[in-house]
Amino acid sequence: MKELLSLNKYLIKYKYLVLSGVACVVLSNFFAIYVPVFVRQGLDDAYFTTQLFGNNQSNLLFNVILFNAIGFGVAIFIASLLKGFFMFIMRQTLIVASRRIEYDQKNELFQKYERLGEDFFRKNYTGDLMSRITEDISNVRMYIGPSIMYFANVLFSFIMIITQMLMVNKNLTFWVIVPLPILSFSIYYVSTKINQGNKKIQEQLSTITTRAQETFAGIRILKSYGAESYFSKDFNGEGLEFQKRNLKLAFVNSLFFPMMMLLVGLSTIIILYVGGREVENGQFTPGNLAEFVIYLNMLVWPVASLGWTTALVQKASASQKRINDFLNTPEAEINEQEIEIDFKNQISVNDITHQYADKNFPALLNVSFTIQQGDFIGITGKTGCGKSTLLQILAKQITLQQGDVFIDQLSLKKINLNSYRKLIAYVPQDVFLFSDTIEANIAFGVEKYTQEQLNEVTRITCLDKDIALFEHGTNTILGERGVSLSGGQKQRVSLARALMKSSEILLLDDCLSAVDAETEHQIVENLKQVFVNKTVMMVSHRVAPLQNTKNILVFEKGEIVESGTHESLLNQNGYYQWLFENQTS
Repeated sequence: MKELLSLNKYLIKYKYLVLSGVACVVLSNFFAIYVPVFVRQGLDDAYFTTQLFGNNQSNLLFNVILFNAIGFGVAIFIASLLKGFFMFIMRQTLIVASRRIEYDQKNELFQKYERLGEDFFRKNYTGDLMSRITEDISNVRMYIGPSIMYFANVLFSFIMIITQMLMVNKNLTFWVIVPLPILSFSIYYVSTKINQGNKKIQEQLSTITTRAQETFAGIRILKSYGAESYFSKDFNGEGLEFQKRNLKLAFVNSLFFPMMMLLVGLSTIIILYVGGREVENGQFTPGNLAEFVIYLNMLVWPVASLGWTTALVQKASASQKRINDFLNTPEAEINEQEIEIDFKNQISVNDITHQYADKNFPALLNVSFTIQQGDFIGITGKTGCGKSTLLQILAKQITLQQGDVFIDQLSLKKINLNSYRKLIAYVPQDVFLFSDTIEANIAFGVEKYTQEQLNEVTRITCLDKDIALFEHGTNTILGERGVSLSGGQKQRVSLARALMKSSEILLLDDCLSAVDAETEHQIVENLKQVFVNKTVMMVSHRVAPLQNTKNILVFEKGEIVESGTHESLLNQNGYYQWLFENQTS
């Protein structure tokens, strides 16, 4: 259980709820053990009253027995009522505590996700990340809530009931206890098998869900290639495997209750036989025999739940280990100093080198250049030459490995991340839009804005004409990842989002690649007006947007191989000249 020790901080936080729940467990069991006592007293009272009156079946005998039965019945009802009341409070404390801890854990994991860098998300699948914040935390909650509750119930009920039974008859108590370890081990064994089966089912369900998600996301490609039959066959195969695992688990489940009832039945037979002999010998009363049978049935579920609880603890421990490993993952560089950046002079990139873990060559190699405040810099080069990596480093989405970047002589490694990101607006190559309105996507991250600001950014990005064609205008709901928009429209919404932020530094990663030439030209002309006092780095495979930039950097295999204005680069007889001639021929 060492992995579960990390949960102690939550148990301490909600200690009053947990301790109140445990106290209610004790009180619930305290009143529960009096029910068999009242049953025994009622039966013995009726038995001895009958013996006292002999065969005289008078109304007096009937009235005496009825009066005593009503009295003991009321006592049993009150004891049961108090037991149920404290059981209700027990669940309202321990289960509520587990739900609150679940809430806190999910928030902790979600905030951890937000603090992790791009490198982490490159190495991990979305499905695995989702399972940690859903299934793993759910398993841990079962330990905090039901496991603690049932373990406490087992402990206190066992102590109280066995103590009460020993006070009545030690010999019969021994015969009651003997089958219980066998019952508990059997339940533990079956529960373990059930948990293993559930794990395999969840894994297969995850596979089916992933296949279905990929099919739905790529349905247009699937249909255009006529691959429906192949995907159907593949999905059917995974479905059959899912069915097979469910049937195997159903077989194990079918053993659970019959086995438990068999062992309970055997224990009852032993008590009735041994207890019956004791009654014959006059060392035991009929009430004692009934009392022991009730005690046995009261012990069955706590002992059975011990095996089930142990399996839950094992499951929670495995899940908490995955959570702990995740929480110990190194985070992106975040300088906690509250340094407010006031960008006035320049950005200096000094000998930065970066290589991805799954590559055997660097994405960037000894890259150095300087941008003055207010400069408009263009970047171009072949696919995979490091352009996007450079912008991701400047946006602090990728941890800087070698070299450094200085903002007004202040190292990027020492700048507070949140403060720095207020300065920049980054438009990635891979556009992501939320399933929300166009307005909500454009104003994402901006708390206060006016309709005039919204209209201005849609005008600059030439979105105003497109929006006018939508029935609900900027209130139009977009589909998943903006599927209802064209590629060019999605890029322009993403660009409008960056402009809405009104940042000092703009990093534009090939954000007009899907826009037609005429619209691109109009957008670039509009951008020139708003970029007068902005520092801009624009990546593009097209020459047209870069022609009027102050300086153009040409990358090849992670290095800057050419640098200069549009006119000077045309005279260098290099890649830029070749690119220009091919695009304008």
